[in-house]
Amino acid sequence: MAFRLVLASHNQHKIREIKELTAHLGFPVLGLGEVGDLPPVEEDGETFHANARKKAVETARKLGEWVLADDSGLEVDALGGAPGVHSARFAGEGGGDARNNELLLRKLADLPLEQRGAQFRCVMALASPDEEVEFSEGVCRGVIGYAPRGSNGFGYDPLFIVPELGRTFAELSPEEKNRISHRSRAMRGMLEILERVSRAQKGG
Repeated sequence: MAFRLVLASHNQHKIREIKELTAHLGFPVLGLGEVGDLPPVEEDGETFHANARKKAVETARKLGEWVLADDSGLEVDALGGAPGVHSARFAGEGGGDARNNELLLRKLADLPLEQRGAQFRCVMALASPDEEVEFSEGVCRGVIGYAPRGSNGFGYDPLFIVPELGRTFAELSPEEKNRISHRSRAMRGMLEILERVSRAQKGG
């Protein structure tokens, strides 16, 4: 079978971003919903690396294919790196983006801008059908604003201001975000690995 890459995700925002970042590689990239009805992998690791590895390996084992997984989240300096791996569940299971953002704003309510530093971190794991894993990582620094701004993106994007641009992730176009985001920076490290793997699968 010709090489293709399966993304261990049902998150359509994330899938679209990764498809855009890999479009030039010339092989199919598919989300989980496009390859079968697999149950989600429980993300119970204590680190982004652990969660990314678990999602990639378990999905590769079930499908017998190459799988790319990522785990990413927001790390806020004043909160000791929280919400971190709990970013999607910061306000509780099923809380959703709006409640997560509201909770973050409450926790930072009394802090001036210079104490609202934060970073998005993304760790990617590529697992082979034999469960060998390679990693890449990307970080994007910024500050947390005082109110949501912008209608693009997802998650904490409306609160995350990129200082050199003076705009939040949610105020950037997808192309602008893909040039600087934590996910795009992790993907730059992963592209070389994917190019090598796809060449080897083609026998080149």
